[in-house]
Amino acid sequence: MRATLRWAHSDLRTHRGEALFLVLATAGIVASLLLATALFGYATNPWQRVFTQSHGAHVWLHTDKAADTGKLAGLDGVDTVAGPYPTAAVTVSSRGSRASVELRGTPERPSVGRPPIVSGHWLDPSAPNGVVLESRLARALLAEPGDTLTVPGTARELTVVGLADSAEPRYRPGEQPGLVWALPSAVPDPGGQVIGLRLTDPGDTSYIVQRAVTVLGSGAIGEVSTWQQARAEAQGDNRLLGQVLGLFGLGALVAAGFAVHGAIGTRIRGHLRDLSVLKAIGFTPGQVVRIFLLQHLAYALLGALAAAGLAEALGSRIPGRLGDAVGVWQGLPGHTVALIVVPVGAVLFIGATTGLAAWRAGRVPPVPLPRPAATSGGRLSGVARRALGVRIPPALVLGWHTAFTRRPRSLATVARLTLPLLLIVVAMSAWTTIDRFHSDPERVGLPTTLSVRADAGRSEQQIRSLLERDPGVAAAYPGVETAALGPSQTATIALRGLGTHRDPYPHTLAEGRPARGSDEAVAGQGLLDLLDARVGDWVRMTVGDQPLILHIVGRSIEPENAGRVISTSLDTLRENDPGLRPTLYELRLDPGADPREVADRLAAAGDGHLDVHAVANPADGLSPLRAVVAGLIAVLALIGLIELLTAIGGTVRESERDLLALKAIGLSPRQITAITVTATGLTALAAVLAATALGLPLAHWLIDAQGRSSGIGAGIAQGPSAVLVVPLGAAAVLCAAALAAVPAARAARRRLADTLSAVA
Repeated sequence: MRATLRWAHSDLRTHRGEALFLVLATAGIVASLLLATALFGYATNPWQRVFTQSHGAHVWLHTDKAADTGKLAGLDGVDTVAGPYPTAAVTVSSRGSRASVELRGTPERPSVGRPPIVSGHWLDPSAPNGVVLESRLARALLAEPGDTLTVPGTARELTVVGLADSAEPRYRPGEQPGLVWALPSAVPDPGGQVIGLRLTDPGDTSYIVQRAVTVLGSGAIGEVSTWQQARAEAQGDNRLLGQVLGLFGLGALVAAGFAVHGAIGTRIRGHLRDLSVLKAIGFTPGQVVRIFLLQHLAYALLGALAAAGLAEALGSRIPGRLGDAVGVWQGLPGHTVALIVVPVGAVLFIGATTGLAAWRAGRVPPVPLPRPAATSGGRLSGVARRALGVRIPPALVLGWHTAFTRRPRSLATVARLTLPLLLIVVAMSAWTTIDRFHSDPERVGLPTTLSVRADAGRSEQQIRSLLERDPGVAAAYPGVETAALGPSQTATIALRGLGTHRDPYPHTLAEGRPARGSDEAVAGQGLLDLLDARVGDWVRMTVGDQPLILHIVGRSIEPENAGRVISTSLDTLRENDPGLRPTLYELRLDPGADPREVADRLAAAGDGHLDVHAVANPADGLSPLRAVVAGLIAVLALIGLIELLTAIGGTVRESERDLLALKAIGLSPRQITAITVTATGLTALAAVLAATALGLPLAHWLIDAQGRSSGIGAGIAQGPSAVLVVPLGAAAVLCAAALAAVPAARAARRRLADTLSAVA
């Protein structure tokens, strides 16, 4: 054992840089996997915690005032019922911010859907105008207990007495109204009612919704929300961040395993005599295997422990969502298990790849076998000989020969170097796609910048004239948005009527054509998946108590509402309801116009009748992904550097036996150095070309697959431009050549006795 440790210590002193790179790469990989685990836990558990604490309802049904909701309590599968509660749709304002809310009359704190109080207290009959705000809505309004909310257009005021969490669909400006609990006396003129159903089996949600629609009648139900929808919205971008980190972390782990395997294999080929000497003095094959295995397991274990310690001690201090995720994850029950399992799994994987290469070291015979007289690279091909005859520089010809004539070994080296570069290309594609949402939003389903909602205080013509007079507004598209029941009447979808036949709304289409004629519409991927429909199908839905049949002629990219959106023109909806009045206006701004300035001008000109807010960009929630991608690129570059150093060492060792022949034919040390540098550069160039050729299609497929699963739809992927790819490839090749120059120059200037010793 003492001899084993002494040999390992001597080897460590000889390969300090390689050991450091392996430790750092392992630390980066384990840190990525731990952050991915934290984000997955953060994405799911906060909502689950609120749902459990509140004894949440699995289904919420918004109905008209006349619906007899008492029948729902007797449905098979319904455990308990919350409500019905009277509701009213109002707009509230606080500190200059406005929000559309659902005012829900709650006589007492419910047993089902019981919102956990996070600040302040629950409703008190002694304060009839007191309200409790859902916490996400409170953050949007910058409201705290004790603040006063105003209702624009009226003299009414509401006092915030508490803030509470909710497991219902969260507030989204312009899409989902916020939730405000109030006493029934504070809802004097309700527009409808809401009832919650807690089920005995959550898996029967769709069936129970269908039964409820049958009992009440489709015309009585305005909107249906389920626990699955609320959970999916709560997970949102955090789950995507976790998937990205997990994918790249696993990819980096595989790349690191291959890099370690290649490094050990190269070192074995370079130390055959040393290994034979160890065997000759009494080392058993098992001891030789343990030398390499324990040595690299120690490197991996050191990196894993460092990553786990840093994640535990400093992870919660990371700015933004990553820090919040780690902080929440550290308080979850499975935190300790994950903190142990992830590093141990990474170390075991690296140990497995190390063991395969170390096993070869154990098979080295005690007496070195004589090397064949022929060069390991084989004879020059006819093309190479002709190239030398036409005075092509020998360094280029012989460098090509050195790099690619040992085909199995050369292909393995190129493949190992390609993997981290391929993942870097995919990471750059993800970065470019996120940038596209900001720099070119109209191509990813965001053709407008501002959304304006108007009350009944002004006519349609007055509002449109006011909007189009603003110097920053290029176009204003009138529209309505309402909830509709799908064909199976088990889920609510968003029905939008935007633009007119004369001035159509510029939907971003990924498939099909725009909706030009009557009864034509375009739909998001989420809706097509929900209805199991395709472009060209006719779909039937129920709006209120009226059926509506539309012909889907195109698939639009829909970043909102999980893609469960079907859009037609306002004129098409007016054919069924001639008195339909626009309730919102989507604004396309002139290039260079400041959205904040335009919003402020319109809000002031509207004199309290307009609610102006920016259109939500899904990329805003992915800002932490930039730092994640940058960190992953650094880890992958480190792994690529390890593999590059391994390839350089192997090339230098394999070329030592050719030094005598090269010097004999008159090549100078500089030319011999150029051969090794050229071989390394060509190997790196082959890896760059392979990574680009494979990485760009893979990135498009992965990003579009994520788009389809999120409901946005395929067609959002954007590969990096040539301005980024070409410098990346050039930097990789130049870096490889520069790193190879020093060891190649040293080898070329070795003394004759050293060269003979290496060949022997």
